[in-house]
Amino acid sequence: MSRYKRLTPDTYRSVNAVIKQYCCNYYDGNCILFDNGYPCICHQSISYSLLCKWFRDNVLPNDRKLYGELLIAENRKKCSVCERYFIANSNRAKYCSDCQKRIIRLQAAQRKRKQREMSRFRVV
Repeated sequence: MSRYKRLTPDTYRSVNAVIKQYCCNYYDGNCILFDNGYPCICHQSISYSLLCKWFRDNVLPNDRKLYGELLIAENRKKCSVCERYFIANSNRAKYCSDCQKRIIRLQAAQRKRKQREMSRFRVV
């Protein structure tokens, strides 16, 4: 499956309507988020893919029908720690991005603790 969900012409029009109505970074066809002194066109408004993470996470949930149609699909998984839904980048993903950082730190600490413990019993 492609990393970015392709939009049909109907969903493309619906997405643009949601952007114009709810996105706080959208202003006269430009994206304030990427504006560094020069106007930058809103990438999500001209694309037939869901590219903008801000749009996916914060704007799209305002339109529940469109949100369900686009994102509640096979790449949505439930985090095994906090039980929130997240978009999985691979089929091995178990944790959302917030929990993933915490779990990686815990696993690294356990691994290092085990290595220290095993080195005590090593015969030189």
